[in-house]
Amino acid sequence: MAQNPATLAKTHIPRLEKVLKENIISFWDARSLDLENGGYIIGFGPNGERKEQITKMIVTQSRIVWLYSRLARDGYSRKEHLKAADLGYRFLKEKMWDSKNGGFYWEVDVSGSKKLKPRKHLYGQAFALYAISEYYMACKRRDVSDFAIQFFNLLEEKCHDGKYGGYIESFDEDWTPLPDNELSYMGVESGLKLMNTHLHLLEALTAFYRTSKLPLARERLLELIRIQSNAVVRKDLGVCTDKYERDWTPRLDGDYARVSYGHDLENIWLLIDACNVAGVSNYPLLDLYKALFDYSLKYGYDQVNGGFYDSGPFNKTADRRAKVWWVQAEALVSPLYMYELTQDTKYLSVFEKTYDFIEKNMVDWQNGEWHANITPEGHKQGDKANVWKAGYHNGRAMIECLTMLKKKDF
Repeated sequence: MAQNPATLAKTHIPRLEKVLKENIISFWDARSLDLENGGYIIGFGPNGERKEQITKMIVTQSRIVWLYSRLARDGYSRKEHLKAADLGYRFLKEKMWDSKNGGFYWEVDVSGSKKLKPRKHLYGQAFALYAISEYYMACKRRDVSDFAIQFFNLLEEKCHDGKYGGYIESFDEDWTPLPDNELSYMGVESGLKLMNTHLHLLEALTAFYRTSKLPLARERLLELIRIQSNAVVRKDLGVCTDKYERDWTPRLDGDYARVSYGHDLENIWLLIDACNVAGVSNYPLLDLYKALFDYSLKYGYDQVNGGFYDSGPFNKTADRRAKVWWVQAEALVSPLYMYELTQDTKYLSVFEKTYDFIEKNMVDWQNGEWHANITPEGHKQGDKANVWKAGYHNGRAMIECLTMLKKKDF
């Protein structure tokens, strides 16, 4: 049974602060700033040891810009973290931005002087917009705001799908759409639309509309709210799936007919936040939020030890039972948002048990950061940082949870 909200906040705020400051921030502050080349060093092994880093990739470079910007905005060593965010922002703008065609390259070498993967994918562009918008909220510089607006307008011109809604995702360097059957940087057919990509575009446009208040940004944000609450939902199951044809026909062939519990839980709270920013009520979507949460709770939650598994087939218990760092992070934020909407303490119980699992198993108090995966047998695996793992999911989770728990009316 969950503690009452006031007691839960009192007991968990110092614990969350400790993980954020002593486990996450301390790890990245000590290791990540690439003062020689710009941007960030994001290559550390299971014990935090430096690995050879031969590339810098738009997704994780942007995620660390976002992290340092949000830390600065929330008052965590503001001066130092704003400087750290600026280091990454300048690398994005000076080294990863395509000055000829616009948009960001997917991957460059460590110095930023060589384009290793020059094509454009909306997943990477979304994280860049998210980072730039957050950086503007931290620094309040007009040139950053202007650049964010320029970038948003470029994505509108090159990627928005005016016929079917949402966004086309995979492009060549000059923004020519890739052939539908060619593999994209996301490892799937280039012609597909992904729930995952549109989920992160939702968070990016939420941040961008927060800063810009442009009418077109709100229109696109509302469009993404409809997509993430409707088009990607298998309504007979109460779950989301990831792969779609351009007209939003779901692809359920092969391994596509499965549920990612972390994405469904993340979708809930990002939709709630998006609706709040867009100024529309969440209550018409509350049944959906409950259905998504309850499905993940039924099939993907470890009732004994806490935490959520990776994924599973429809209407069956999870068959990929590793506990992945980012899934646990999103599974902390979502129940607090659900509790705020419903006042149902079952969500506080999920938060408590998941946090206990994270603190005991996921957090590496000796070497810093979170373990990437915990196997079903309890073994800890994976890098602390690589081109797909940075301090964004877990850092954001700590910040979001602290923001929620510190509210006077929580």
